[in-house]
Amino acid sequence: MKNTISTIIMFLLIINLGKAQSISKDAILGEWLSEEKDGKVLIFKQGEKYFGKVIWGKSSGKKDEKNPDPSLRNRDIIGSTILKDFSFKGKSWEDGNVYDPNNGKSYSCTMKLKSNDALEIRGYVGISLLGRSTVWTRVK
Repeated sequence: MKNTISTIIMFLLIINLGKAQSISKDAILGEWLSEEKDGKVLIFKQGEKYFGKVIWGKSSGKKDEKNPDPSLRNRDIIGSTILKDFSFKGKSWEDGNVYDPNNGKSYSCTMKLKSNDALEIRGYVGISLLGRSTVWTRVK
């Protein structure tokens, strides 16, 4: 009886290890469509850090009018880097920030793949609990 229970436990452990998926640190690279489908961001890597640049938007030609830096208020939002300085932490990309051109504010941010084609972006102030999430879809 003891051997049977040990065998079952070992079998279940092996099954769970097989299900444990390791995430490639570069899995988020590529083009992502915002949840509202009004903007597209290219996530790229520089050194060991990850960044995201707006490459398309429905309101083409829109300026970054709410930027807290007056010298940047005349720049186009398309071409702006809105995701900055993320590091891969095993299951998520953390320690970065996201800039929201709609209000001119930057937030601490984490990113996590919900599936190969769904990326959860969580912006927050202070602690992650005090934030908001959005899910972007990979462009194929």
